[in-house]
Amino acid sequence: MINALSQTARKVIKYRVMLLMLLPGILFFVMFSYLPMLGIVIAFKKLNYTDGIWGSPWVGFENFRFLFLSGNLGAIIRNTALYNLVFIILGNGLAIGVAIMLAELTSRLFKKTAQSLLFIPYFISWVVVGAFIYSIFNYEFGLLNSLLKTLHIEPVNIYDQPPAWVSIIISSYLWKNIGYFSIIYLAAISGIDQGLYEAAQIDGANVLQRIRFITLPSLIPTVVVLILLALGNVFRGDFNMFFQIVGDNAMVFGHTDVIDTFVTRSLLKTREFGMSSAAGLLQSTLCFVLIVTVNSVIRRVDKENALY
Repeated sequence: MINALSQTARKVIKYRVMLLMLLPGILFFVMFSYLPMLGIVIAFKKLNYTDGIWGSPWVGFENFRFLFLSGNLGAIIRNTALYNLVFIILGNGLAIGVAIMLAELTSRLFKKTAQSLLFIPYFISWVVVGAFIYSIFNYEFGLLNSLLKTLHIEPVNIYDQPPAWVSIIISSYLWKNIGYFSIIYLAAISGIDQGLYEAAQIDGANVLQRIRFITLPSLIPTVVVLILLALGNVFRGDFNMFFQIVGDNAMVFGHTDVIDTFVTRSLLKTREFGMSSAAGLLQSTLCFVLIVTVNSVIRRVDKENALY
């Protein structure tokens, strides 16, 4: 025991500089990730400002009831999960395709220009994107209906057609994020041993064969990590995106409402922070169970590609 402590102390002294470099990161996660977890207790209390968090009375699972009794729980969980699964599948698939095309380009100037143009939408706020969409689809003076009127075609009110918003939301997400994800995959492609491509070229492999047998298999670890990280948020909706694009249009909630927008609207009406905390805890629990399950399956199939 004494020897083990002595060895640990020697290692601490030996790597003291590296340990000090870790300190800011550790403090960041403790302050912003672990300490806020104490707020979970709000989900089980009837919070009032007079008694504070710890003095407020316990109510058990009462705060979870509003989700189950609202009658919307199934629909909002379905919408949240389906939107995120579509984002994961289409987002990663298109990003891989774009990254491979960029990697195969021989013109350095065109490649850098294309990368920059694809990356720019990622920095545009959802508020601005929402304004663009409103300007395009507004019934009275939107770009779409102005064009239809010019062509003597009956205007279309997109705001009373819920299914159309599924395509609008998915297209907006892909337009904004494809550039960001393609940069990640492009970096992974850059790390592939170029000797493999040269050897394949000498053996007579064409471009498609090099992509199929070298590039795509080499991207699997990156794909698995990004998908696992994305699955950790599959039951969380991007409130900014859904609210800025859809707004408070109740006519399309059946196709666009997700857990976060539903909870925010409920919180604005009821002012019950315990209910919003309960919804957040439910989301975190579902995401935790999903990511642990998927990681276990991946570990059974290919241990090297699992997160842990």
